[in-house]
Amino acid sequence: MSTSSVLYDHPGPRAKVRNTVLSVIFGVALLGLVYWIYSKFDQANQWEGWLWKPFAEPKTWTQFILPGLWATLKAAGVGMLLSLAFGIIFAVGRLSEHKWISVPAGAVVEFFRAVPLLLMIFFVFYGLPYVIKQPVTAFWSVVIGLTLYNGSVLAEAFRAGIRSLPGGQSEAAYAIGMRKTQVMQLILIPQAARAMLPIIVSQLVVLLKDTALGYIVAYPELLQRGVNDLAANYGNIIPAAMVIAVIYIIINSMLTWFAGWLERRTGTRRVRVPRQRAGTAGSTVVEPQG
Repeated sequence: MSTSSVLYDHPGPRAKVRNTVLSVIFGVALLGLVYWIYSKFDQANQWEGWLWKPFAEPKTWTQFILPGLWATLKAAGVGMLLSLAFGIIFAVGRLSEHKWISVPAGAVVEFFRAVPLLLMIFFVFYGLPYVIKQPVTAFWSVVIGLTLYNGSVLAEAFRAGIRSLPGGQSEAAYAIGMRKTQVMQLILIPQAARAMLPIIVSQLVVLLKDTALGYIVAYPELLQRGVNDLAANYGNIIPAAMVIAVIYIIINSMLTWFAGWLERRTGTRRVRVPRQRAGTAGSTVVEPQG
């Protein structure tokens, strides 16, 4: 029996009726809210056909929305990979027994968690060139800012996941002669990543949406191209914002679905019947399950 089934108390007849009534009330209230929003936009003439006509033209998608979508996905994809790497490295660093590693790693994580992402992107684009003596592109300004901020948050998630694992696993690994790097790489980090997967996915969704902050350095991401630039040409900022919002919802829903699929796949254990082979003195030796 799973833990969820033990903790969940199935509702009785009275609770089922109460839940049904509350669901109906909530549904009616939600429909009323949707109708109220629709009527307000209708009073402002935001449903006029000429405002939505540009979205039926191919050039709207090829010149504005799709290039912005590609720029968003490119920055988010690179930022996700670097953030995960940053998070794992600094989580391991914070858990180090050597103070000369754990203290600087903790200082880096706490600093970049405290600095607002918008300010970080701004500083990388305008301030970093004075340090490295060469300009930083808008793309890398956004990616570096996303990596430093979200990687610091993921570092804390990984560290919490590793600390939540039973200490006996590490002790058993050390007992059979494994080094600490092997224990981290083969035992602790994979389990921590699986345990903290909902938090990790939530942070990656935040990272994807935070690419919109690239407007501060004129990065042509989806919000900039699909709302600001498109509305400047067609004067339909509200319809443009609605369309772009739907695109963001679809992308984030796909990311959440993929995370759920990955969690189910990694959580599945293949059960194999142990094979037996003849042992010495008529005994049998059971081979371990792989």
